[in-house]
Amino acid sequence: MRDRPAGLAEAELMVALTEGWGIEPHSVEYLPVGAGSYHWSVVDQRGTAWFVKVDDLGVEDVGRDGAFDRLGRSLGAALALRRDAGLDFVLAPIPTVTDVAVRRLTSRYALSVFPMVAGAAGHFGVHRPEDRVEVIDLLAELHEATPIVADAAPRADLVLPARDKLEEALRDLDRRWTDGPCAEPARKLLSVHAGQVRRLLADFDRRVDQVRNTAAVWVVTHGEPHPGNVMRTPAGLRLIDWGTVQIAPPERDLWMLTPALARMLGKDPVGDDDVLVRYTRATGRTVTPATLDLYPLWWRLADIAIFVDELRRPHGTGEDIAASLHYLTGYLEAGQD
Repeated sequence: MRDRPAGLAEAELMVALTEGWGIEPHSVEYLPVGAGSYHWSVVDQRGTAWFVKVDDLGVEDVGRDGAFDRLGRSLGAALALRRDAGLDFVLAPIPTVTDVAVRRLTSRYALSVFPMVAGAAGHFGVHRPEDRVEVIDLLAELHEATPIVADAAPRADLVLPARDKLEEALRDLDRRWTDGPCAEPARKLLSVHAGQVRRLLADFDRRVDQVRNTAAVWVVTHGEPHPGNVMRTPAGLRLIDWGTVQIAPPERDLWMLTPALARMLGKDPVGDDDVLVRYTRATGRTVTPATLDLYPLWWRLADIAIFVDELRRPHGTGEDIAASLHYLTGYLEAGQD
């Protein structure tokens, strides 16, 4: 995120670090990286560096407690995967002094702390062919650890986030949107592609109906194992950003290792489905095409819904809101009628 979180003073962050983790900050630097969360580099009085993350629980009060609970269960599962399942590639949060993975910072924001690890992550996009085998092996190991967190991690409900906001926007295309400089351009864009979006929603519902009956074989999933969440370190690969952990179909992770991600991004497909054969040999799990096809659609529609909701709300100028309009345009125009 390029813009800093609205209504959050850095002093609040510093107090919470001391109270929650015993970290006494010496220097603080905001890091305009990633998407969906806010990040800082903090060096404490002893010279130890920490990676500090703030998650937005929602603009509206309603739903924040539920969002905090889900985030806590996801990050708690990551902590258990590292400590109890022994998965060293899980870059889990540092627990607080009360041994929880995340702390409520304000009504709107939640705070978690991670070790500062030497290494480099990639960028959102398609995995390089030479990386796909390494990542599929990590995912197979992760999925095999399901019994450790089966009762703790949140379970996928297959509900599209912000769907109600998207459907409300589709019903509100006949009047001008006036809540910010990007609102009216978003309305015009969605108006052109409204039919396409409605068809995608109907297709999503059909696919979800096919997937619900597979719940007995769901596993613990990372949710977003794209190159931006894979870090190469001197100790080996690490998976980062565990805030979306769920018990879900394994295809929730696996589709990002297939040509489906390239197609969704409007790029030439890279590689083939050989990694899925490797996964099946490692785990004994059969990958189903119907479930594999659900998740690129889920990702695309979830982003469309979230961006539309952001663009309809009151907003000013800034890099993040401009990026929302840019990415919404890309999603809609990539699948023109």
